[in-house]
Amino acid sequence: MEEKFKQEPSDIVKIVLFGPESTGKTTLSEQLARHYNTVWVPEYAREYLQDKWNNERKTCEPHDLLPIAEGQMKLENELTNKATDVLICDTDLLETKVYSEAYYVGHCDPLLEKFALQNTYDLYFLTYIDIPWEEDDLRDKPTERERMFQYFKETLEKYNRNFIILKGDKKIRLATAVKHIDKLLNRR
Repeated sequence: MEEKFKQEPSDIVKIVLFGPESTGKTTLSEQLARHYNTVWVPEYAREYLQDKWNNERKTCEPHDLLPIAEGQMKLENELTNKATDVLICDTDLLETKVYSEAYYVGHCDPLLEKFALQNTYDLYFLTYIDIPWEEDDLRDKPTERERMFQYFKETLEKYNRNFIILKGDKKIRLATAVKHIDKLLNRR
């Protein structure tokens, strides 16, 4: 069971886009993958929860989190083998842990927490809330963006993750991210 949540070893640079909903993570993931001629790992939770919403008109529940984590790691491990020098991850299990705690009164399944803390990445880009909110079927916290941003930031600090806060429009965010990824690649 635990193997489903484990990150497969790799020597490529792994980058995570991290932050509250509707802060440009997917857009930037796509841009970075194009820039580096590599693949990006989409957020499995979006597909999983959109299917659930379409079929049952239900949102995320605590029992959904382990299947989401399993699907996310399956995608990441598959795409790691297809990546060039860098893999762009639209999310990771640490983000799933943050949402679990935020939505379910501080609770996170111990298995999810174990691998959220065990899996490693070279750099996190924490996306700021300075871009307009875009509503969809799954987003539900437009008035809590500042609180959620602080929670994401505190999580990265608490677990001593290497991170950069990305602010500004798409062009500025892309340029900032490329600058930091290039530094990582040049050190290898």
